[in-house]
Amino acid sequence: MLKSGISIGIVVSGGLVFAASAPARDLITLGAAISLTGAYTVDGEHTQRGYELATRKINGMGGVKIGDKTYDLKVKYYDDESTPTRGAELAERLIKQDGVQFMLGPYGSGPTKAIAPITEANKVPMVEGNGSSRALFTNGWHYLFATLSTAEQYLSSAIDLVAENASKLGKAPGEIRLALAFENDAGSQDVRAGVIDAAKAHGMQIVIDEQLPPELNDMTTVLVKTKALRPDVLVVSGHAKGATTAIRQIAEMQVRVPVLAMTHCDAADLIGKAPQAAEYTLCATQWAPTMGYKDGLFGTASDFAKLFREAYGYLPPYQAAQSAAAVEVFADAFKRAGVLDRQKVREALAATDIDNFFGHVKFDDAGRNIAKPMVLYQVLGGEFKIVAPSRFAETQAVIPRP
Repeated sequence: MLKSGISIGIVVSGGLVFAASAPARDLITLGAAISLTGAYTVDGEHTQRGYELATRKINGMGGVKIGDKTYDLKVKYYDDESTPTRGAELAERLIKQDGVQFMLGPYGSGPTKAIAPITEANKVPMVEGNGSSRALFTNGWHYLFATLSTAEQYLSSAIDLVAENASKLGKAPGEIRLALAFENDAGSQDVRAGVIDAAKAHGMQIVIDEQLPPELNDMTTVLVKTKALRPDVLVVSGHAKGATTAIRQIAEMQVRVPVLAMTHCDAADLIGKAPQAAEYTLCATQWAPTMGYKDGLFGTASDFAKLFREAYGYLPPYQAAQSAAAVEVFADAFKRAGVLDRQKVREALAATDIDNFFGHVKFDDAGRNIAKPMVLYQVLGGEFKIVAPSRFAETQAVIPRP
C-alpha cells in the first residue's frame, strides 16, 4: 500500500529518537501480524524491535530508491495473540482490507505456517526471520523467503560437540545417554528431529523424550525423571518462556546433569535473570554480535548490537537480528526490482545473494537461506561465548559442567 506526503519522527525505548527530517517521501507499507500478547510475547517484542530498528535505519539513510523515486518504509502491525489461527485472520485483513502488498513474517513456525497459504494465494511476497520449521519449505510455496537457518540445525551441533568431548565424561560417544524435553510446536519438533538424527549418528541412547506442557510453565515431570535416570545430556526447546521455566526449575530442583543444551537462551535473557543457574549452558543461536558479518547499512554485527542496545537497553537476541535482516532483504529486493510490482519483487527476492550484518543471504528454490550456519554459545563467566563451529569459536567448550 502506497501513501504520499508523510514524514514521521519516532521515539523508541531507551530515549533514542529516529526522526525523518528529510522532505516527505512516499511510503511502502509492510504488513506484520506478530505476537505482542500470549505465550510468545517476549519473542514477538524482539521481532518487532528488529523490524522497527531496520525500518528507521533505512529511512534515516535516505530510504529506498526505486526508479526515479525514493520511498520510506513503514510497518503496519497487528497482534496475533501468539495464536496461528488469529495470525491467519490478520494476514487476510492486512492484504484484503488494508491493501498491504508485502508482508514480514510473524514470530514462530506455527504462525508462519498459518499465514503462508494466504500470502501464497494472494501472490504477496513474505520475508520472515522467525519461522524455521522444515515443513515451511516442502509445500512448493513461491512467495515465502526466510533469512534464518532451519530448525533441525539448531542443536545438532551440541550433540556433535558432546560426542567430540565424550572422553571428558568418561565414556565413548555410543555410551552417552540423552534426555529430551520439547514443546509440541512445529519449530521445536524440528529441533528435536535434528537432535535425534545427530544422536543416532553417534549411537547415543535417548532415555527420556517428553513434551513440555502447552503453557510452558512447568517441567517437573521431565526433571524428576532426569534426577532418577541421571542422563549425561539434557536438551530443552520451548521458546523464551520454556527456557526461563527450564533454567528456574533446574536450579530449584537441584538437577545435576553434565551437559545442558537449550534454545532461546538469549531471547529469554537467562544470564540477566539467572546468571548462576545459566552458567555452562550450551545455547543455540542463529547469530552473535562477535561474528565478522557486515554491510553498508548497519556496519558490523557488533555495530548493529550497539545500536540496538542504545535503542532498547539490552543486547539483541538473534530473533531481533534476523528480523532486521528480513527488512534489509526486502529493501535490497525493492531496489533491484526497480518497480513496486509484486511479481517483480518476488523475482528479485528469489535472486537475493547478499552479505549483511546477519550473515550471507541466498535463497534456494524453496525460499530457505542456504548460506548461513548456526552457532553454538556457552554461558561462561556470565557471558555468551561461541564454542562451535570452530571457525567462529571464541573459546573451547567446558564439558562437563563443573
